Amino acid sequence: MLIEELYSIYLNCTHICTDSRKVENKSIFFSLQGDNFNGNTYAEIALNNGCSFAVIDDVNYYKDNRYILVDNTLKTLQDLAKYHRSKLKIPIIGVTGTNGKTTTKELLNAVLSKKYNTLATIGNLNNHIGVPQTILKISKFTEIAIIEMGANHLGEIAELCEIAQPNFGIITNIGKAHLEGFGSIEGIIKTKSELYNWIRKKEGTLFVNGENPILTNLSENTKRITYGNSSNNNYSANIVAANPYLEVELINKNTNKLDKIKSKLVGSYNFENILAAIAIGNYFSVDKNSIINAIESYTPTNNRSQIIKTEQNRVIMDAYNANPSSMEASINNFATIAFDNKVVILGDMLELGNESEKEHLKILELANKKKFDKIILVGKIFNKINNNSEIPTFKSTDDLAIWLKKNKIMGKTLFVKGSRGIKLENILKLL
Repeated sequence: MLIEELYSIYLNCTHICTDSRKVENKSIFFSLQGDNFNGNTYAEIALNNGCSFAVIDDVNYYKDNRYILVDNTLKTLQDLAKYHRSKLKIPIIGVTGTNGKTTTKELLNAVLSKKYNTLATIGNLNNHIGVPQTILKISKFTEIAIIEMGANHLGEIAELCEIAQPNFGIITNIGKAHLEGFGSIEGIIKTKSELYNWIRKKEGTLFVNGENPILTNLSENTKRITYGNSSNNNYSANIVAANPYLEVELINKNTNKLDKIKSKLVGSYNFENILAAIAIGNYFSVDKNSIINAIESYTPTNNRSQIIKTEQNRVIMDAYNANPSSMEASINNFATIAFDNKVVILGDMLELGNESEKEHLKILELANKKKFDKIILVGKIFNKINNNSEIPTFKSTDDLAIWLKKNKIMGKTLFVKGSRGIKLENILKLL
């Protein structure tokens, strides 16, 4: 079937789905393949659950005209998204970066929604499957879309740009993550800069942290709006406090008036994310008070720098993801917070390849220098590199949970951070 024909069907349906358990009436099911499953086997279930059509790529599963047979289901999903994007005339902001891209995306959504009908990537659906799904959620009522783009190998951002075709772009920062897939920090820089290259080719606009020399160099010869803490940027602000919540002062260049913003975000490392939202909100003519209100009202969720008061302790839960740059920034920030009885629980940072043990040793050395009341480590890598018998170390979160049941932690402020695969959120009920 031609994409044009499938597009006509799509326009008369209400939803795109890839999970036969989460279907809506009059939707289209795409039977994607996985390492451990064949989506074609779920096509009939999806249709029985309310889908109008099922896109399959195996003729053995074709039964009637509700089944749309294609060569490759994933490529068809991506091609359909690209075709839909070509019909849209709205601003699409591409967001990528090593750290902070999801928080920045959420803040942008909060700010821009004050004026526009805005659509943003849900959760972290930021890969070759999630991006086309988000594009296909854009309706005739959408005025601005914010598309988060993640990557763990070379060329992936370029592929996502071909689908989303952003005309605005922001790289939050570039640091060490997914070294296993990228091979080196140079590989990370090359991949992340693929967004800049796309925007440059399309003569779009970039939003750039003017204090970041890598990003300022990469964005040369491109139309750009800069933000930072120095006055030579288009938008500037200062950190007032981060103890624990981040407060900033927005500088009005015309009046030199300072507008204070009190966020619910923990950590000075979120300063760049807030300032990006301010800069982009201003660019799209969201009024100042609406921007301030949006940022002050935003509350992080999903284990991203959340402060949670339990019956026993105060917990800063940041267990959604971790890499060397985010781990270092978070530990340094936690050390500056004026709380007594501080404990850190650190989980392995995954996908670092040959650099893994070296990077974990650096993080352990940093944590030791900060003189926290207690350090607890979780994961096979930390378990391998830690030689200090005074630091409890566990191969898994399950092992730590068993220990916590026997060794209750009381009256402490805990910082909990590790890669998503370590699942440190599972110990929250024990803290």
